[in-house]
Amino acid sequence: MNPENEHDPQNNFKFKLKALNLLFLAFFAIILHPFCTFSIHDLVQIIRHENLKTITIFSFSLILLATLYFRNHSRKVYLLNFACYKPKPDQRCSKERIMKILAGTGKFTEESIAFQKKIMEKSGVGDKTYVPRAMMAVPVEKGIAAAKKETEEVIFGAIEEVLEKSGMKSKEIGILVVNSSVFNPVPSWSAMIVNRFKLRHDVLSYSLGGMGCSAGVIAIDVAKQLLQVHPRTYALVVSAENVTKDSYLGNNRAMLLSNTLFRVGGAAILLSNHPSDHHRSKYELVHTLRTHEGANDASYKCVHEEEDEQGTIGIALSKNLMAVAGEALKANISTLAPLVLPWSELLLVVTSLVARKFFTKKVKSYIPNFKLAFEHFCIHAGGKAVLDELQKSLNLGEWQMEPSRMTLYRFGNTSSSSLWYELAYSEAKGRINNGDRVWQIGFGSGFKCNSMVWKALKNIHPLVERNPWMDEIHDFPVILPKHEPLSSSTI
Repeated sequence: MNPENEHDPQNNFKFKLKALNLLFLAFFAIILHPFCTFSIHDLVQIIRHENLKTITIFSFSLILLATLYFRNHSRKVYLLNFACYKPKPDQRCSKERIMKILAGTGKFTEESIAFQKKIMEKSGVGDKTYVPRAMMAVPVEKGIAAAKKETEEVIFGAIEEVLEKSGMKSKEIGILVVNSSVFNPVPSWSAMIVNRFKLRHDVLSYSLGGMGCSAGVIAIDVAKQLLQVHPRTYALVVSAENVTKDSYLGNNRAMLLSNTLFRVGGAAILLSNHPSDHHRSKYELVHTLRTHEGANDASYKCVHEEEDEQGTIGIALSKNLMAVAGEALKANISTLAPLVLPWSELLLVVTSLVARKFFTKKVKSYIPNFKLAFEHFCIHAGGKAVLDELQKSLNLGEWQMEPSRMTLYRFGNTSSSSLWYELAYSEAKGRINNGDRVWQIGFGSGFKCNSMVWKALKNIHPLVERNPWMDEIHDFPVILPKHEPLSSSTI
């Protein structure tokens, strides 16, 4: 594992905090020891004889200890509510219709059309996903105005819903973090949100760009770090991607995958560090852990936005993407595992490593049973191949993979927001109970693997929930074919 990983300071902080608290208690005991046998009479005698030195030292020590404790005391971060945007029905688009649209642009060779059709058939994406209206226009629109319209509909819609669901006014928000990788206009998305919802003038606003599909986890982490510094504050996190800007109208095979997988979607999340919000929040944020493999050239170059031979901009994916993702995952879980796994599992992991190092390489590496640490898994719905590889690497069953696979099938790859559609799926199914632990895993360019761990603070009742699955959750799960042929006559 790269020693220069983007570790979450709070994960290390929690270990240090325990040691620091013990140090405080020891120091406090030493300071108070001479006073333990004091009576009221003794205290009166000290004051009467004006022993200012003793009183001053005692008072200063108490103030110092209290200050150090509260400065280093980790504030809990709560998730009040979240919302996933569901586009309008007129944006629903089957795979065959998407292939018609692509063929109708006149930009692709027959080989490129055939390649995209082949990928679409194996993608794990269904026929009810959503595309931007600009993509369904004739000719297809790719300008800034069309791209802005798509993202405004998504992020404004998601924010309006989460504010309504939480009963919060926009003026109460003190922190705003927005992530959008490929489309970052001027003014920034955070500025547009401030303008649209009239946020207060002292709001701390941030826009994260170019950080890939794992940027949603990074945005939560940024908000968490700020909530550790600013007491009694609400943070709004918005995650979205832009399909209009992301679509590729060229014939470089490495850049064609984005046309077959990415769909319209976005999410808005409200966080709080108010202690009084514990009772009305859905989840408590337990860990965020970020792993960055960008120091490795192969990892850094595996996802790149660039121009093809004809000058058309697209995002190129290298052939070793899955291998890079696997290494990033190993680095991430090797750091996360000690924080979440029971001692019995950690002992088996260590035993396996020792046996392989000192005895024989034939001993298989032990895959920890993360089902003992988490009740629910939300793995970025990047594509069927990604989910297959992650299921194998983490030794998960179909039930654990269901939220990710159904999200990919129903909504496609919505980039950084896919983790929230997956959590919404589990909520709609009535699977989230008080005390349950949720692991969200995101992958992104750079190359990064990032994790979030949440603890449910209540039973989530589907009958009172509002999310994009509610009016059709009874139709899921569906049986996913390994290969779903598309009619050639429709292309």
